[in-house]
Amino acid sequence: MQTSTALLIADLVGVAVFAASGGSAGVAKRLDVFGVVFVGCVAALGGGVFRDVVIDNFPGGDRLGGAPPLAFADWRYSVVAAAAALLVFWLHPQLARIRRTVLLLDAAGLGLFTAAGTLKALDYGVPVVGACILGMMTGIGGGLLRDLLTGEIPLVLRREIYAVAALVGATIIAVGSRLPDWFGIVVPSLTLLLTAAAVTCVIRLLAILRNWSAPVARES
Repeated sequence: MQTSTALLIADLVGVAVFAASGGSAGVAKRLDVFGVVFVGCVAALGGGVFRDVVIDNFPGGDRLGGAPPLAFADWRYSVVAAAAALLVFWLHPQLARIRRTVLLLDAAGLGLFTAAGTLKALDYGVPVVGACILGMMTGIGGGLLRDLLTGEIPLVLRREIYAVAALVGATIIAVGSRLPDWFGIVVPSLTLLLTAAAVTCVIRLLAILRNWSAPVARES
């Protein structure tokens, strides 16, 4: 599978997962159908829009040419996000323990968006360190906006392991992309993407289950 195809699939799956996460959070806050879809779409598209603006990924033009970011230029992104959020709105009575559902979907979306964001940044010539940071920001951006819209303190600002998990996934992508230069080992892009996404997701879920947290400053 070509890198561009793998990135597109990962992007769309990540959009669906984060839209479902945002939609679930909207349902938990008792928002109406428009509110649920809006939060779902913002959560799904926010991180990708940030990434595309930074790397100048404007299909059919550039900033001066007025072309929109990929999430708005390609109708599939908005449609997938809205459809996933609507699906959660209509099926939420069947979703047991809505908070656990939100956390599981968020962890999956974090892994997929981080991996896809890092790969795309590397493809656009962003240096390794910058690509890792950009991948992390792509992963946490949607969840950050979702939490702000639903009146929650963003996960990335709490003690929970969130951004660190994304950074680990981004680092796996960066190291894997350099293996051909260092050891002559070529790892398929899809394998690298899925591995990084899975590791990020597992770290995030383990942090939730085992109550792992980052240190905080001591009170004076």
